[in-house]
Amino acid sequence: MKKLKNEKELVRKAIAIGTAYGEKRGAVEFEPTDSASEKLEYIYRLLIHDKLIKPLPEEQVSQETIRHRLAIWASKQKA
Repeated sequence: MKKLKNEKELVRKAIAIGTAYGEKRGAVEFEPTDSASEKLEYIYRLLIHDKLIKPLPEEQVSQETIRHRLAIWASKQKA
């Protein structure tokens, strides 16, 4: 897995877009006390459930791979 050039910025963008998507869909309401890793995992699982991204094999799922997958997803989103 090759790290993206601006992966940190893309992860922040993924959290913003994913949070808005989840709340608009009515699937979740994030609290200010929720950690970034909790948000990322929930967004990842939600996007898989809605078939917007392909799931990783379960043995490969980790915070690092979730961040990378969501950064790629965010890079393809408009806004």
